[in-house]
Amino acid sequence: MNDQIQPVILCGGAGSRLWPQSRGLRAKQFLPLAGTGSLFVQTLARVADERLFGAPLILCGKPHLAMVREQMGTTNSRLLVEPMPRNTAAAIALAVAGADPEALLLVMPSDHVIADVAAFHAAVTGGAALARRDWLVTFGITPDRPETGFGYIASGAPVGTQGFAVDRFVEKPPLADAEAMLAAGGYSWNAGIFLFRAGRMRDAMLTHCRAIFKAADKAVAAGKHDGDALHADAIEFAKAPSNSIDYAVMEKDDRVAVVPVAMGWSDLGSWHAVHSLAEADGAGNVVDDNVFLHDCRGNLVRSDGKRVALIGMENVAVIVDGDDILVMPLARSQDVRIAAQAREPPVD
Repeated sequence: MNDQIQPVILCGGAGSRLWPQSRGLRAKQFLPLAGTGSLFVQTLARVADERLFGAPLILCGKPHLAMVREQMGTTNSRLLVEPMPRNTAAAIALAVAGADPEALLLVMPSDHVIADVAAFHAAVTGGAALARRDWLVTFGITPDRPETGFGYIASGAPVGTQGFAVDRFVEKPPLADAEAMLAAGGYSWNAGIFLFRAGRMRDAMLTHCRAIFKAADKAVAAGKHDGDALHADAIEFAKAPSNSIDYAVMEKDDRVAVVPVAMGWSDLGSWHAVHSLAEADGAGNVVDDNVFLHDCRGNLVRSDGKRVALIGMENVAVIVDGDDILVMPLARSQDVRIAAQAREPPVD
């Protein structure tokens, strides 16, 4: 058996919480929002070590295919194209359907930040030992604050040297519950990163979400190749119910493990998060070069080249992209979707 782990990189999603810069064909994962290069390019770099990882499988929608090809450059990878969005369970089912049953698949979003790559690799290595014992492995982020924007995973009995059997999954909690879980310990943020043997996940899907897997399996079998990309069949894939992998499988299976890890992770899910991760000036401002500030503190200003001036402002975001300008308190970052939905048509 090949000991290399097969990365599966999910490139779907419009990233509407980072509107107006993230939209349509320029979705969040393809933007340089933190660090060097786009979030997608950074994701590819994290799995470039051939001692640990095989060539990645990249899942994307047809509208993003050209951008994926452009940004992946000469990376040795395979492309699998979803004909329409069907949520993470169906996307993962496509990858599982086309995989060797003995292959270990590491499924990860393409739009996350992981600052400590060594810690990530160590966690994956620990998770691989569990996956080879037919655990479905998820990775939990060690929490450093009572966050209400993430789901949580409660750890149960230890398994292996780094993992725990999952006791339960917790929906995004109110603040009081988040504070109680942080104080109690044994809880992790749900990062949406998974590791499993392909044959084990196939069996789990046939048990817990048979219609999803069957649709994906037929869509792969009837798919058409276009150079380096396999386009899953639209008629068959459309039959897959839309559901997340958490709801469809992970919360139902009785052999799910979590590997907690502190690795400088962020889902970069808001402009507030972008501000928090960026290097700020002495007054806490994060701005582009073409910005003038006077008596300002704690602001985020990103512009596509237009000159922006702020006077006497505190803790606001100003995001300029073409004819669209977003101005809001950073504390209201989760409300961006309201504006995005009013301004942007969906990407099929």
